[in-house]
Amino acid sequence: MTYKLFYATGSAAMGVRTILEEVGADYELIQSTIDMDKPRPPKQLAINPNGWVPVLIWDDHAMYECAAITIFLCDRHAEAGLAPRQDEPERGVFLQTLVYFSSSVQNAFQLNYYPDRFADTPADEASAVRRGIRRLRETWGVIDDQIGDSQWILGDRFSAADIYLFMLTTWLNTSLGQPRVDKFPNVQRIANAVMARPSVQKVYAEWIAAQ
Repeated sequence: MTYKLFYATGSAAMGVRTILEEVGADYELIQSTIDMDKPRPPKQLAINPNGWVPVLIWDDHAMYECAAITIFLCDRHAEAGLAPRQDEPERGVFLQTLVYFSSSVQNAFQLNYYPDRFADTPADEASAVRRGIRRLRETWGVIDDQIGDSQWILGDRFSAADIYLFMLTTWLNTSLGQPRVDKFPNVQRIANAVMARPSVQKVYAEWIAAQ
């Protein structure tokens, strides 16, 4: 079986692609875009009318939302050990962290990158941008405190949550007033460790070379 992944550089689809590499699955990339002025593939829009990536297809099934796809792939390929099983105590923190990433950290990025979605008028967009920057500092601070002295998000156990963390750190852009990752030393430590993995070196080769 080959997965199909609607994909765009710089998007959350890169995190899903990294998971596919980690589990050793066969996959095909279908190029899409995150440019709001460019059209999306019709099949992608039929699955996700929001127009966002990632969108994952397998057999006659499909789904979207990065955190949901991450959990699905980890459970479907449990032999890769990227997530705790449902009966393991770390499962709660794993799910909690992925949902926090998707609902809080990613939302803060959206405030900053797409202020028109959160403002009634163009005149109000600057306020949304400022709130997004403050919220990025707040949410990354929560994650940094959660990690503490642990080697990984789940203590001494590497998981897909660490890949998700790395993915989100690649979106930080100081030229837009967003905080530097080194403001969150525990986050930075895990991101640096994840970056050394072969899957990340392959998927993020262009981004890594630009750093």
